[in-house]
Amino acid sequence: MSCEASHHNKTQLPSEIAVQIALALQDIRFGSIEIIIHEGKIVQIERNEKLRFNAK
Repeated sequence: MSCEASHHNKTQLPSEIAVQIALALQDIRFGSIEIIIHEGKIVQIERNEKLRFNAK
């Protein structure tokens, strides 16, 4: 999303959702965060974390 497009966004992210996204990002080293949107609204946040081990 371009900066210009983000300024035209009419709704702000509810603080509860923003906190949950921040928590999902906290302490993750390898993996992904997926935000599921349905009809323009965030309905689910998935955190997929990988654990990696050094094979020595």
